[in-house]
Amino acid sequence: MSLLFSPLTIRARTFRNRLWVSPMCMYSAIDGIPQPWHRVHLPQFASGGAGLILAEATSVTPEGSISPRDVGLWNDVQRDAWAPIVDDVHQRGALIGVQLAHAGRKASTWWPWAPQRGSVPHEHGGWTTEAPSAVAFEGLATPTALETDDIDRIVAAFAAAAQRALDAGFDVLEVHGAHGYLLHEFLSPLSNLRTDEYGGALADRARLLLRVLRTVREAAGDDIPVFLRISATDHAEGGFTPDEAAQVGLWAIEAGTDLVDVSSGGLVAHQHIDVHPGYQVPLAAAVRAGGRVRTGAVGLITSGAQAEEVLTSGAADAVFAGREWLRDPHFGLRAAHELGAAVEWAPQYERARWR
Repeated sequence: MSLLFSPLTIRARTFRNRLWVSPMCMYSAIDGIPQPWHRVHLPQFASGGAGLILAEATSVTPEGSISPRDVGLWNDVQRDAWAPIVDDVHQRGALIGVQLAHAGRKASTWWPWAPQRGSVPHEHGGWTTEAPSAVAFEGLATPTALETDDIDRIVAAFAAAAQRALDAGFDVLEVHGAHGYLLHEFLSPLSNLRTDEYGGALADRARLLLRVLRTVREAAGDDIPVFLRISATDHAEGGFTPDEAAQVGLWAIEAGTDLVDVSSGGLVAHQHIDVHPGYQVPLAAAVRAGGRVRTGAVGLITSGAQAEEVLTSGAADAVFAGREWLRDPHFGLRAAHELGAAVEWAPQYERARWR
């Protein structure tokens, strides 16, 4: 029996397998509203055998968007546009979650294929960004430092977005605390220079993240899983470390988090990262803390055998992949075939089953 293709139950949701789709920004929304692109893009992974699909970083406020083309959940029009996408995924047998996010000082940027780079000027639809401290990400505009009232406003925005996600039918809520965006900016001493209760010692730098997790947990109730994505290291001297990430993982569980989705990097522009297959899996193992914290692993995972080994080694409880699902939207069916696992195919695809 393949562990990768065994079910996993978290709270009141049972995932049909443990091979999941990472959130990947599409930069294809209009006014934060998902478009026909999203309605085709996301359900295809369910047809391809995914157990869970996490929709891309979805901003909880307009000013928290990475780019003017990000999806959002700061109003009810966006909520209503997500609902049929959620339904399409459910009809194909998978569960779907959403990654609630605020980009902080990395907001208001051009999308990857735009001819420009850097921050979007105000005259082209850009806006002033906000962060724990007035410290710019290299190549981007300097943000304004958040006041305490602003922090309260952001916590409330996460709560409101979580409720809209639930109303749209999402099965999982993931809080984005990674990749150099706002909550990660608070965690790292490289971007958080505050001297109030939100800066300094790790417990204070984690204060906002834990407030957000608690308010999302409250919105989710007892049945809906809450995940946290973190960058377990900044890959930079003086930054956030794996040991700190392990401690934050334990605090997150105490705050009602059910799984920590472990990535790395994104806080500084020039990181020194040894990128190789499975390079972030040891970080998931470190945060897992011997099984005390349920984790998801990610990082150049491209085959069923590799994903199975991540689980059997005890490094993680589930496997996320991103680029491999883009290359092959039926990665789940292929991985099951590689492992000899019996999985259900959509009847429309049955004629293509490997024999």
